[in-house]
Amino acid sequence: MTKFTDLERLAMRRALLLAEKGLYTTGENPRVGACLVKDGNIIAQGFHRAPGYPHAEVEVIKQTDASLVRESTCVVTLEPCSHVGKTGPCAQALIDAGVARVVVAMEDPNPLVAGRGLAKLRDANIDVAVGLYSQEAHSLNRGFVSRMIYGRPYVWLKSAASLDGKVAMANGESKWITGPDARRDVQRIRGRCQAIVTGINTVLVDDPQLTVRHNESGLIVPEGLSAKQPLRVILDTQGRLPITNRLLDAAGPILWVTGNKYQHPLWAKRRIEQWVAPLCDGQIDLKILLLELGRRQINEVLFEAGTTLLGRLIEDRLVDQGVLYYAPKLLGQTARSLYDIAPTQLADAPEVIIQRIFEVGEDLRLDWILGTQA
Repeated sequence: MTKFTDLERLAMRRALLLAEKGLYTTGENPRVGACLVKDGNIIAQGFHRAPGYPHAEVEVIKQTDASLVRESTCVVTLEPCSHVGKTGPCAQALIDAGVARVVVAMEDPNPLVAGRGLAKLRDANIDVAVGLYSQEAHSLNRGFVSRMIYGRPYVWLKSAASLDGKVAMANGESKWITGPDARRDVQRIRGRCQAIVTGINTVLVDDPQLTVRHNESGLIVPEGLSAKQPLRVILDTQGRLPITNRLLDAAGPILWVTGNKYQHPLWAKRRIEQWVAPLCDGQIDLKILLLELGRRQINEVLFEAGTTLLGRLIEDRLVDQGVLYYAPKLLGQTARSLYDIAPTQLADAPEVIIQRIFEVGEDLRLDWILGTQA
């Protein structure tokens, strides 16, 4: 069993906190933090800020005197890369800096790395230890891991309902079921995702913007960086996207996913991009959609949509993390129900595992995942 010192454990916890600072800005890249340890002290710390910026290992090397870096220990939340991307290979940077030991939380799932960085360090006679707080590092980069292994982003499903499981009144009124604290909490989920998906009916009925309001919600981005808006994906099989609405007025890219080629004035003006998706039973194939988003380097995607689309996600077992906000209201039997699924018998009902329940202002947040049985 690999042994880690108390200082290395402390440094890794610090590195994980640093990595989280890039939660809203690293985009397609993993969230990574690093510390340099020497003579019983943490002598440098840093994190990856955004694509094109130095990786965490390079960040800590740059800020430290070269004589101090030599014979130090680098504690980092993800395996140092061994390939040239937008920046140089971090494994080689550590070798050139003369570090004596590298402590890594988890191996990089990127096929371009996948153990090669660790092997390169060991070949240079650097002591390498792996596995310290690996679960925490994995959780921080669940989207990057999903895209590297499965080719698709990590899927969040967000919904809000009254205490009796209703999402809207019979006439469609649903604004606002939850309170301001829950709505700010949703902004944090939106902020960590590189794409938000909804259906055309939600666009036509609710007229949402689906943007991230960083300042209003207290989302903090690293100094010197401007937060980007996620890609907003509209599923519109029959090409009904209107010419004007709040979605189109708000800044940020829009992907218009249709079942056939349709003309739209804003497509000609390059305000929106159209992607014609394959259909499955007359509906956009969600599995192919997720693969397309993975191809576009989307690590995490949030579905905020109506009951039909969310029900399809559940039935197709495409949900990685469900978040349900319960408001202290009762809408009654004529109101619209939560998810449009229709198991024929109890044994066919999707099993849900409740992970935690906690208060968010006046509302309750329930985190859930799909169970192993359908």
